[in-house]
Amino acid sequence: MQLVADPGVFPPTPPSNLDDASAIVAHEWAAFGQVEEMKNHWDRPGWTAGTRAYYWMLTFPDAPALINHARHCQSALRHLDLDDIKEDGLHLTLGRIGRVGEIALEQLDVLAAAVSIRAPEAFTLHAIPLTASRGAVRYSVAPWTPILRLHAVLAAVGTSLGLSLRQPTSVLRPHLGISYCNRRLSARTVRDAVRPLRDLAAAEVPVHQVRLVELRREGHSYQWKTIHALALRWTEASVG
Repeated sequence: MQLVADPGVFPPTPPSNLDDASAIVAHEWAAFGQVEEMKNHWDRPGWTAGTRAYYWMLTFPDAPALINHARHCQSALRHLDLDDIKEDGLHLTLGRIGRVGEIALEQLDVLAAAVSIRAPEAFTLHAIPLTASRGAVRYSVAPWTPILRLHAVLAAVGTSLGLSLRQPTSVLRPHLGISYCNRRLSARTVRDAVRPLRDLAAAEVPVHQVRLVELRREGHSYQWKTIHALALRWTEASVG
C-alpha cells in the first residue's frame, strides 16, 4: 500500500517498511528527534467543549497487557506532568466522518452495515515503547498493513455513501497515545525521560473489532459513546 509524504501529519514521511517493527520504531524516533519543542495538544482549532463528531476508532478495553504496560510507562513519566490517558480511553484513531448534526444516525446505520459486509480480517498489533509526536507521548505500532487495509475499507465505503473520511489512507500514520502534552515543553526533556522505556518489551494487542463512535472532549480527556461496534472477520490466521 502506497503512503505519501504530508507535512500535516507526524511523521511527515512514512517508514521504509510498513510491517517491520524495527524500521517503524527507528523512523518514528528519528522523526521525534527533529522536534525541538512539544506543543499543547488541547490547543486545537475547531474543538470546543460542545464539539461532537463521529469517528472510526480502535479501542482496547479488553487488552490487559496493553493497559498494564501503559500504566507502567505513565508512572515512569509522572514527573513530566502530562495528561495521562486512562485505561478505558486508550485508542487508535482511524478517521473522522463528520460532526454531529451534519450526519443523521440513519446514515451511520447504513454506513456500519456496509462496512460490516466488507470487514477485513482481525489481526494482532504490537504496541512498542516508546516515542512521542509534537503533542503526545505514544507507542509505535506494528504492523501497519492490516490497519491500512481496514482504513481503506472504511474510506471506500464511506466515500460511496457520501461520508468521506477527512484524511485518505495514503497519509495515515498509525499510533497509540498514552499521554497528551498540556503545555509547551522541551522535546529534549521528553526524550530523556522516554529513552529508558524504549528497552521494554512490546505489548501484544488483539484487534477483533472497529468502533464507530461519537467523540467529545471533557476537560483534558476524550470521551466517546459507541454508535456501532463491528466485528472483524475471524480466520485461523487472523490473530497470532
